[in-house]
Amino acid sequence: MNKYTISKTVLFVYLAAFLSSIGVLALFGGTAGLVYVFVIGYLLIAFEHPLQLDKSVPALIIGTGMWIIASLFHLPVIDASGTIFTYSAGGEEAYFDGLAHTTLLHHLGKIAEILFFLIGAMTIVEIIDLHKGFSVITNRIKTQQKWKLLIIIGVLSFTLSALLDNLTTTIVLISLLRRIVPDKQERLWFVAFVVIAANAGGSWSPIGDVTTTMLWIGKKVSTLELLSSVLIPSIVCFIVPLAVLLLRKEFKGTLKVPNTLDFQERMAAERSSILSSKTMLILGVVGLISVPVLKTITHLPPYIGMLMALAIVWLVSEYIKPDEDFTREQKQMYSATYALSRIEMSSIKFFMGILLAITALESVVVGGVGMLASAAAWLDVVIPNQETVILAIGALSAVVDNVPLVAASMGMYSFPMDDRLWHFIAYAAGTGGSMLIIGSAAGVAAMGMEKIDFIWYLKNIAWVAALGFLAGAGVFVLMN
Repeated sequence: MNKYTISKTVLFVYLAAFLSSIGVLALFGGTAGLVYVFVIGYLLIAFEHPLQLDKSVPALIIGTGMWIIASLFHLPVIDASGTIFTYSAGGEEAYFDGLAHTTLLHHLGKIAEILFFLIGAMTIVEIIDLHKGFSVITNRIKTQQKWKLLIIIGVLSFTLSALLDNLTTTIVLISLLRRIVPDKQERLWFVAFVVIAANAGGSWSPIGDVTTTMLWIGKKVSTLELLSSVLIPSIVCFIVPLAVLLLRKEFKGTLKVPNTLDFQERMAAERSSILSSKTMLILGVVGLISVPVLKTITHLPPYIGMLMALAIVWLVSEYIKPDEDFTREQKQMYSATYALSRIEMSSIKFFMGILLAITALESVVVGGVGMLASAAAWLDVVIPNQETVILAIGALSAVVDNVPLVAASMGMYSFPMDDRLWHFIAYAAGTGGSMLIIGSAAGVAAMGMEKIDFIWYLKNIAWVAALGFLAGAGVFVLMN
């Protein structure tokens, strides 16, 4: 299929989606149209690679479009306090004020908390990377034994993802593996395990994954309770795949060590700025760790602590010298401003759009409650066992993005903070995505960086990740 044929096919898909949405709105009204627009938009997000479309585009369209539909069709909405605003009962002025200010503005504030937190965290990580802070860790890896390297890489992935996040950890360790495992076919196996370990490590930390951050900021989980409840299942989810992979022939023997002059020169250059690298690594990691501590002490929202940590890291980065030959002209390349330009703004826009769409489903009233709460009541009748529902969420997160799944579950259930359901959701949504290469941000990053074939991962790694996921879930259920 040539490029022109692909373009025509993609155009036809977009046109069909647009016309069908208008048809559903005309025939069935706003509530059905709301759900239809969300489903169509979500399908466009799921097939972003075949359709050659950044997923933030349909996310922003459905996020804003669903609220526009709610307004145009005068759909009743419910705010956080349980007050329902209807056009027929309250009149035009009261309805639109309740829709735009009381309801939408409240949700926008909650979304902004998550986005400011993520922007701060991403910028700190980029500043550390600019100063080659992660090379302090990676340069210490000397082993040539494949099985030893697998263990070291796995432990690093599991630990770093809890301190940074699973996406950043995956990118850092793939960059490391490219230097110490030159053969791509050998490297793919290590990269695949990095995805599993990073997702497992991120599931027990409030800053380790976007979904745990959402649950934490949304006051569904606390730091210590999340750690005590999810850490052991996450370790099991990490250990089981590790044990299975250590038995495979791919991890027997030694690596082919690169001996080129270019490689040695690069390593020497990284060691030359070791003082600057150590300083920024320690400062950045301490800043990230201090965020949940500051929240516990001050009871302020987490983004306040994250922005404070960013300010301190930024301050130090303005004055520290990466190397002896550092000039004023080079300063811009190490600045926080440059680091901010390197963060994934497309991800931020995607989160913005998809969370707006979820809040629309949460706010529009069906049967006296929000649509998501109504869906939860229906699920309780159809599938009374909540563990089964959450396991299904974990499995589904391997196919679709876990952010909207967790956002939807937060709107569906009203259990108190640190209820075991929230902890199980954090584990399931965080680790379930490892079962497919497209099931997590870490997996998508690995797929893009190493051109990992979907079928290769499905054949060789999916069942290993599934074993870990189910083993950890079993331990969680037994613990509770």
